[in-house]
Amino acid sequence: MMTTPSNARLQVPDILVAVDLTRCIEALEPLRRVGRVEYLANPRQEQVEAMIGEFDAYMGHTDVRLTEQLLTRAPRLRVACTCSTGTDHIDKDELSRRNIDLIALTTEYGLLDTFTSTAEMAWLLLLACRRRLPSLFERAKAGRIGLDPNYPLPPQLSCKTMGVIGYGRLGKMLVEYGKAFRMRILVCDPHKTINAPGVEQVNFDTLITTADVVTLHVHLNDETHHMMSRDVFAKMKYGVTFINVSRGDLIDEDALLDALRSGRVAAAGLDVVHNEWDPDLATRPLLQYAKTHDNLILTPHVAGGSLESVIDARIFIANQLADYIVRTGMTRVAIE
Repeated sequence: MMTTPSNARLQVPDILVAVDLTRCIEALEPLRRVGRVEYLANPRQEQVEAMIGEFDAYMGHTDVRLTEQLLTRAPRLRVACTCSTGTDHIDKDELSRRNIDLIALTTEYGLLDTFTSTAEMAWLLLLACRRRLPSLFERAKAGRIGLDPNYPLPPQLSCKTMGVIGYGRLGKMLVEYGKAFRMRILVCDPHKTINAPGVEQVNFDTLITTADVVTLHVHLNDETHHMMSRDVFAKMKYGVTFINVSRGDLIDEDALLDALRSGRVAAAGLDVVHNEWDPDLATRPLLQYAKTHDNLILTPHVAGGSLESVIDARIFIANQLADYIVRTGMTRVAIE
């Protein structure tokens, strides 16, 4: 009979879990069966950088960046996981150079299709922008009832034109929301042929010059970086409402600010901004503008943060990582 060698535990990988699992602590169980787990519920960038050299596998989220500086301290690392669809917090070129595999939710379409929270937030921002919700809230708190006679009447969405850039999972959801509000729907996606009832597929220039509402749902890459440029904002229909719940670097923020000041963009709702890890984020022009103007509504990159999406995504990624560890032979003995 074959016996387990006494040194078998040396074949078990060390796994750093640097993401809050408070709501789904059971996500640690599949990882504990295949490795030794160090769990950080509230990870800090410098903390992970100091620890990463002792680990073979990593599971985290967008609050810790896997930069070149961090990865140079991780000679043992073979796989990195993120419980997110976006991966702009990860230096993917450096991962490739170091032969470190990446596990993310980006192409897990079956799971992602059950998550509607980001689309819901996009629609929330749209409604809040169109009705200038921050000003109404301040008016109500001050005991003033009714419309401000000095304030323009808000146009309703019915019969207006919504332009959806990107017809992926979230873009499709926004299309259905727009239909429910009796809007004309334009969609731009050069990578797809769209044959959906009530949807007009148009090119980018037609969309941005025609739509009363523009909502952005594309991945960030070299092609889409600053796709919403100064020239694009200048072409938009005067008084447009602009929504972005994707990634901050899709937008030239200086150009957006100028468009907001001029009225070209009547209002913008953003869940994401450029370099959200900046320790001086609150001092940046975009955030300073939002403090004194009601036509820019910001939320702190929480669009995807529903109860279902947070729990299901973390459990899914933990299981994916455990499967990877077993499949690639990083461990041959389970810890009981």
